[in-house]
Amino acid sequence: IQYHNEFILRNKLSGSYQNQIINAIKLYFRIIEDSKILIEKIYRPKRSHLLPNVLSKAEVKQILEAHINKKHKTMLSLIYSCGLRRSELLNLKLGDIDSEKNIVIIRQSKNKKDRIVPLSNKILIMLREYYICYKPKIWLFEGQSVGEMYSEKSLQSILKQALAKSNINKPVTLHWLRHSYATHLLENGTDLRYIQELLGHSSSKTTEIYTHVSTKSLQQIKSPFDDL
Repeated sequence: IQYHNEFILRNKLSGSYQNQIINAIKLYFRIIEDSKILIEKIYRPKRSHLLPNVLSKAEVKQILEAHINKKHKTMLSLIYSCGLRRSELLNLKLGDIDSEKNIVIIRQSKNKKDRIVPLSNKILIMLREYYICYKPKIWLFEGQSVGEMYSEKSLQSILKQALAKSNINKPVTLHWLRHSYATHLLENGTDLRYIQELLGHSSSKTTEIYTHVSTKSLQQIKSPFDDL
């Protein structure tokens, strides 16, 4: 109780972090002390289920068109157009783009799985123009030196600059573009099973959360108030 009051409550730690601490305590007593504790006596907070943050198509367009720099614009556009995680974008190599089949191969991403994502004609044109201009050698997007992987910090800076140039006053992160991609696919009528494959989700439950943030179906519901 003292630990709960003086550490957890004072620091306003999240429910998931509290559960990690409880699991660590259980492991300590089981391995180090060779004993068990009645975990029922320790309060486990319910895990919070936050809805993903999603941008409208107009907001995404503002962000993607904010940059004049071809490289920066292509990087942000590829994240949105393929629903990539930032690490997936930075780990792309030239051979991962198959322009004949219009696909990008995401290798050994989360859960050590490969997946294939289709490339739109629009993003393919952008990629070709980018390649002609920058001529990367190893990584699709390289840093200042030839063969150097682009840094995560620099990528985040690109988004920050785009937000500063746009009129979007939201704490947008790169992952918002991935969430927006999934939600916009759903609103366009794409089956959840395909969205799950495109995002690389192991569980369909993870993908189903986007049904709660898509407003298209909600907007079609007629309120009985209108009939009064």
